[in-house]
Amino acid sequence: MNLDYGKEYEDFKKEVESFCREYSGVIITNKKGGALTALNAVGELDNADGQKLKRSEWQKILIQNGYFARSIPKEYGGFGGDIDIIKNRIIAAEFASAKLPPPMGGQGIDMLVPTLLELGTEEQKQKYIKSTLHGEMIWCQGYSEPNAGSDLASLQTKGELIDGNWVINGQKIWTSTAQYSQMMFCLVRTEPDASKHAGISYLLIPMDTPGIEIRPLVDMTLNAGFNEVFFTDVTIPEGNIVGKRGEGWTVANSTLGHERGSLTNPNATMSRLNLLIDRMKEETINGEKVIQNPAYRDKLIKLQGKVMAFQSNSLRVLSAKLNKGQDVKIAGMIQKLIGTELRHELEGFAIDVMGELGTLYENSPNIRDGGSWQFTYMYYLGLIIGGGTSQIQKNIISERGLGMPREPKTQQVV
Repeated sequence: MNLDYGKEYEDFKKEVESFCREYSGVIITNKKGGALTALNAVGELDNADGQKLKRSEWQKILIQNGYFARSIPKEYGGFGGDIDIIKNRIIAAEFASAKLPPPMGGQGIDMLVPTLLELGTEEQKQKYIKSTLHGEMIWCQGYSEPNAGSDLASLQTKGELIDGNWVINGQKIWTSTAQYSQMMFCLVRTEPDASKHAGISYLLIPMDTPGIEIRPLVDMTLNAGFNEVFFTDVTIPEGNIVGKRGEGWTVANSTLGHERGSLTNPNATMSRLNLLIDRMKEETINGEKVIQNPAYRDKLIKLQGKVMAFQSNSLRVLSAKLNKGQDVKIAGMIQKLIGTELRHELEGFAIDVMGELGTLYENSPNIRDGGSWQFTYMYYLGLIIGGGTSQIQKNIISERGLGMPREPKTQQVV
């Protein structure tokens, strides 16, 4: 069996290698000019020595060269190419090897853009996709409520159509990045007399609309990663709806499918594995490099095997999506389940590798890699819960994927 890529892909690989050499050591900066070294609202960025670029600048360079948004049409701000699994694999592998910063992600790029491509109007595609892809418009997700978490369809935030405008009242919680966002895609109950799944609409809300109040919530990373958002007579145009009125649950399920995949990017996992290997080459135990310690090296090899299997499975899921008629929803849930737990394990192992230095946090002068390992370890502990807990994922996989009987419901005693 010949497993060579062939000349077309070998030439493409050389092209990507050349790009990686050109931008080797690039630093991606935040709005204040500081280098980003840990997970943030729009992606995982590795600190390096080299030319400085803003996140939006780097994003546009990647899109222009076809290293991000490859299959999104040019009229919507993408590269306008075909979907090619092998080229995607080459890009991911070379970027991980060169330790180049990944493209921006986040709820707008990873979740809303594919939803609009599938279900949005032409006007919505033209208005939102390009600015979102290019990092000019940040989105947050208005789903969970204080009394509607795992049972999301019980949400009560109300939307009334009055004189050609939606008037929204209610509350959302656990709203990631709301304090930085220009827009929110939000689930609102617009049909109070319909069943709970049938009475929901999917609205697009500008975050500077009068009547919106944002209250940050500090999470276990010690950052305000979440927010409460309150709506008091928030008024938006009638056309700010994706899909039909009362059919928002169908749209939301499309978005949730993309969310589960975006939470566990296998390419980002491989990049972190490479950084872990570098860290093991630096840290020592009794004067010996950690990478030389048999126990630690054995753990590393096991992790590496899991990461490679995870990447291979992601390619299988991608290829299945390209073959119409194949249902990959359950496979996506498996990706989310395995991916979040794998990242948490990987980040935790990195903390073990650093020994007592792994307990440091925030601004300690001896902290390694800007504290990204400690931060991301806690962050992925949260993602094991967020986007559907591991326990919920296992139930869905067993019942819908394996055909196992549903858990019996106990009768309430009145």
